[in-house]
Amino acid sequence: MINQRTAVVVEDDSDVGELISGLLDQAGFVVTVVPTGAEALAVIREQMPDLVTLDLSLPDIDGVEVCRQVRLITDCYVIVVSARTSEIDRLIGLEVGADDYLVKPFSMRELQARVAALFRRPRTTTELTPEPRRAVAATAATNGHARSEPGQLGCDDLSLNTGAREVRVQGEEVDLTRTEFDLLAHLVSHPGVVVPREDLLRAVWATDFVPESTHVVDVHLANLRRKLRAEVDGSMEHEWIRTIRGVGFRFDPCCT
Repeated sequence: MINQRTAVVVEDDSDVGELISGLLDQAGFVVTVVPTGAEALAVIREQMPDLVTLDLSLPDIDGVEVCRQVRLITDCYVIVVSARTSEIDRLIGLEVGADDYLVKPFSMRELQARVAALFRRPRTTTELTPEPRRAVAATAATNGHARSEPGQLGCDDLSLNTGAREVRVQGEEVDLTRTEFDLLAHLVSHPGVVVPREDLLRAVWATDFVPESTHVVDVHLANLRRKLRAEVDGSMEHEWIRTIRGVGFRFDPCCT
């Protein structure tokens, strides 16, 4: 079938794997079930699926490392399905690139709802809403720096092409991870607006789960800032992403 969605279920418990596979099959996915991390990575490289469900306790490679490697291969949605219940496990799962985290035992209805929610909310960089586009255009009109071309965001010294998923600082391309790009794109599409950490978690990780600690956001933004500074020559000291203590972050587009 043309454009039929595909999924890889990474689960060493055959009963659980069969249940998840059956649910995704009913939802219209072509499903492959694999019991180990090594097999999962091989199949994901070959199939480039739309969705991966990932158990963290695998017999060969820890699921966290599998998730980290999946993020080097594909931008597909990843839902961790694990018996690990601690907040630190959830944070680590989200930090290495999972889009959602579901604790075993779980109901099939809940998994179905979470899968549906992910596919209702595309990545923030795939399509900008009219409101952020108007905000970018308004900034351009007031300071002459921000760009309002379709798919193009930022200012004279920092630009994002959301279609090509490309970031440039002073014309030099910056190599960002998927999460770093999505965080930057979300902030840049709301210039001058303070975005709470909780909102960044919901928008970039496409999940309604907000942990007690939002440290995962700070970790990714620290890496993002470091990469942006590495491309700036010595004459520039502008900090595009400002930390608003106790609240969140703000993108300042005016490059001075």
